[in-house]
Amino acid sequence: MSACPAYEIRGETGPVMLFLHGMGGDRSHFQDQLAHFGGRYRAAAWDAPGHGASVPWHDLSFAAMAEAAIALLDQLGTDTAIVVGHSMGGMVAQEMAAIAPQRLRALVLSGTSPAFGDPSGPWQQQFLKDSLAPVENGNRLADHAEAMIHDVIGPGPDPGGVRRAVDSMARVPHDTYRALVRNLLQFDRRATLGSISVPTLVIAGAEDTKSPAAMLQRMAGKIPGADFVCLPGAGHLANLEQPKAYCAAMDQFLVTHGVF
Repeated sequence: MSACPAYEIRGETGPVMLFLHGMGGDRSHFQDQLAHFGGRYRAAAWDAPGHGASVPWHDLSFAAMAEAAIALLDQLGTDTAIVVGHSMGGMVAQEMAAIAPQRLRALVLSGTSPAFGDPSGPWQQQFLKDSLAPVENGNRLADHAEAMIHDVIGPGPDPGGVRRAVDSMARVPHDTYRALVRNLLQFDRRATLGSISVPTLVIAGAEDTKSPAAMLQRMAGKIPGADFVCLPGAGHLANLEQPKAYCAAMDQFLVTHGVF
């Protein structure tokens, strides 16, 4: 990695809280959380490699993205951070916990997974086919962004959050999107969940069909002492769909574990 990812930060005092968005997102996915936590923490949200204002990246492996997140912590001048990862960002956060556990003060994982299973399996191959369809045969991701986002959200989401999700997905470069979809199938951190030693919160959306609540609850059960919260009515983009409930779950977790 030759450059630090682009980011936005709110707040001037307190521990760093780093928000890592999912595939097709950008820092705008955590605008509500930055506003909520910026008065008590140095709350920062990145544009992941290849997203938003971050420059194109050659290596989009999870190891490389975790190293980029660690470089961002260095740039922010902090040894440790509360790392909040959603979906793909949750995988990056798990990778950080595995390769640099000393950099984490606490961990929040939402709408994510510890693994995609056997890359050659029929479910995984169908996922690959379906996910790449919007950018195959001359298709434009921007033309499919609205349908892609509405396919993963629950009933009654915050309209502003949905709009940000659609807009950010429409802007993702096709090469970045293709590389990330393929890399998802290689991710597997199941064996290291039991080694996570910092306070951890796992947030699920009750209507999430991409990362089902039952799977996230099993994941939480493999992380020592992890808390689990399921948000009724939320789909895959809980931080955008139900920002107040998402922040409230984090608030309760931070107070319970004394993470200040």
